[in-house]
Amino acid sequence: MKVRLAYGMKGLEVNLPENVHTTVLEPRHVASLADPWTVLRDALRRPIGTRPLRDLVRPRARVGIVVSDMTRPAPNKLILSALLGELDHVQPEQITLFVATGTHRPTTSAELSAMLGAQIAAGYRIVQNDAADRSKHTYVGTSSLANDVWVLSEFMQCDVRILTGLIEPHLFAGFSGGGKSVMPGLAAAETILRNHQPRLIEHPCAHYGITAGNPIWEEIREAAAMTKPSFLVNVALNREREITGVFAGAWQEAHDRGCSFVRDLALAPIPEPFDIVITSNAGYPLDLSLAQSVKGMSTAALAVRTGGSIIVAAECSDGLPDHGDHARLLRAAKDARTMLAMLGRPGYLHMDMWGAQIQASICLRADVYFHSHNLSDDQIRGAWLKPCRSIEATMQTLLHQYGQDARVCVLPAGPWTIPHVEARQSQSVF
Repeated sequence: MKVRLAYGMKGLEVNLPENVHTTVLEPRHVASLADPWTVLRDALRRPIGTRPLRDLVRPRARVGIVVSDMTRPAPNKLILSALLGELDHVQPEQITLFVATGTHRPTTSAELSAMLGAQIAAGYRIVQNDAADRSKHTYVGTSSLANDVWVLSEFMQCDVRILTGLIEPHLFAGFSGGGKSVMPGLAAAETILRNHQPRLIEHPCAHYGITAGNPIWEEIREAAAMTKPSFLVNVALNREREITGVFAGAWQEAHDRGCSFVRDLALAPIPEPFDIVITSNAGYPLDLSLAQSVKGMSTAALAVRTGGSIIVAAECSDGLPDHGDHARLLRAAKDARTMLAMLGRPGYLHMDMWGAQIQASICLRADVYFHSHNLSDDQIRGAWLKPCRSIEATMQTLLHQYGQDARVCVLPAGPWTIPHVEARQSQSVF
């Protein structure tokens, strides 16, 4: 049985034994829009819950447009083309593009040109969020969870604030898109850290596909509301990275509608957990690093039984990565239990702690094997994972361990699929 996993830019074909009970779970396929640019333009002219974009923007207004960074496969170039076409009555020098890097590394000039298009990248002022530099952020309010919200000052100086992005399942915020453009996208580090703190990460509603009752998502939305976004343009994609839905208009209403659309496609019922789950991290750019690939592990954890095994395939062209603190945090603890104890100390806040916390929890539930052409065995072992040079060979070892009647699940699109046990559906918060 051949299965193609989303891996890097080209994918990875895996040969699985024909005589093993294997279930392949993917998001429900939706064909791409026949003319996505026209659908985008029409959505800007007939938006959800507000006036057409052009009518909202005065010719002399200072306009800020937030775009996703390189860790998200958002079709920024196409979205901006439609947006800027509707804003042709505003001079380019009055428009600033803000890259929502959150705590990620800066996007390089080459990456900006690739993701925005060379003409747009050269023709508009671009500002990237530096979360570590508090002096560049403005206090906009305090959340109901007592989190002081600091947002990039230049964005707050704009008269019109437009959020763009991709709606996909998110491992602890429920879904991406919406207010995430602002927080964590344009927020200061301490604001992000408090939103991503261990006690909120471990909340039962801080999970894929859940927004109502999710303290992380609800604070994200509360923080974004403090900045008074003027308009939102979010899209949904299929596995081929083609646009399947456009949601534009009043930022909360449009995002809610997009989340409902994506939730219906992503949920995948299963009768019971599996012995072995093979997953990807949805390919490039989502599998740029091991730190990002925790997302693929976490969807696999929804489908694997306690004591089972997970095999993750992620290209990791950006390494662990070398920047950021995910790898340093893993090296600071000898094992997953030590890590969780360290994170559980009162007031403990550390950059990238959320990824380490989720990875530690998964490693206590199942054995995790990691396949990557760009990480050494020592790097993989240093992250408490088991090296997997050949998925086929690892499968044979696991089948010997669990028996030929083992139940196997494959998630070719990784975190774009949300497995859930049918027997628990009546009690589910989805």
